[in-house]
Amino acid sequence: MTTLDTLDRLIALPSVSRDPNLEVIGFLQDRLDAIGAEVTRIAPPGGQKAGLFARIGPAVDGGILLSAHTDTVPTEGQAWTRDPYRLTREGGLLYGRGTTDMKGFVAAMLTAAEGAAARPLARPLLLALSWDEELGCLGIPHMVPHLIPALGRPEFAVVGEPTLMQIASGHKGKAAFRATCHGTAGHSAMAPNFTNALHLAAEMVQGLRAEQDRLAAEGARDPGYDIPYSTVHVGRLAGGLALNIVPDRAELAYEIRALAAEPIDDLAARIAARAAAISGAFAPGGRIGIEETNRYPGLDTPSDAPVVAAVAAALAKPGLTKVAYGTEAGFFAAHGIPTVVCGPGDMAQGHQPDEFIAETELAACDAFLARLTDRLAA
Repeated sequence: MTTLDTLDRLIALPSVSRDPNLEVIGFLQDRLDAIGAEVTRIAPPGGQKAGLFARIGPAVDGGILLSAHTDTVPTEGQAWTRDPYRLTREGGLLYGRGTTDMKGFVAAMLTAAEGAAARPLARPLLLALSWDEELGCLGIPHMVPHLIPALGRPEFAVVGEPTLMQIASGHKGKAAFRATCHGTAGHSAMAPNFTNALHLAAEMVQGLRAEQDRLAAEGARDPGYDIPYSTVHVGRLAGGLALNIVPDRAELAYEIRALAAEPIDDLAARIAARAAAISGAFAPGGRIGIEETNRYPGLDTPSDAPVVAAVAAALAKPGLTKVAYGTEAGFFAAHGIPTVVCGPGDMAQGHQPDEFIAETELAACDAFLARLTDRLAA
């Protein structure tokens, strides 16, 4: 089965993050079992999601790990002009949900695995297929502790998120938080006698904006990024029951995306200090509590690392970049596995209506993975 044929099947198997992914995982496992791969299935409690590790070749250290997530974002509310769950081929472009992010790379992984299974290898080709990356890399933390016991220690890892087949050596780490602002409820006719939780929330938003301004003016810099400094973003604010009731509770959700040179914990502590100061100004009736809701590590692979040279040698037109979006790569790097991001397609098409990938990108990825497999040959 060609990469295009496999992608056609994968697009027809919806695997939106909010839903079970067992159908697509079953398809992938059947394909890997058919070529004699050693497959390890990892599942979280609950039984509605799963991920796979696979090894093609000998059970020794030093293999090459290819990694992808199987989930996609939803299509509801988007103005698609084609069926998102049917691969449509037009003018050298392939349309469908997940073509770019990132079932195109998953399909190419299977082609590479089938090619590897047909030849003697001195070191193995290794695959990792995860769940719920789109919800904040929720699946891979369950999987990574099992990786080396299941597969052995790889020489390096390639996470195939879309980079237009360039080598991405870095991305920022991210942490998400919920700030709950507590006040005192009362009749709005006597509003000054009570503590309005939305007022605390508004002050908190201003504090977060001030921290962003500070980072832009004097924070760490990395010119490899389009936005070369760490960022703070408020994504949601909610509170209040009715106009004539002083709200006693409001919530806001915010995130930090931090450069490697600027630890998230340091920035989180600064923001917590701002929240404490706001709480003090509204005492005794007001306070702000902060809860971390999600985190994933950044990636900061040196440009002169051997993994960069090895991946560049397998690319027809290598280039080095850093990406704005997060990936699962930092989890592998945190376990001592040299890692880069390199895959077909452009993330500008990811999460969009009429998502597409160019056929030339898939072909370039197939050639790239074939050259990486040559590195493993006996």
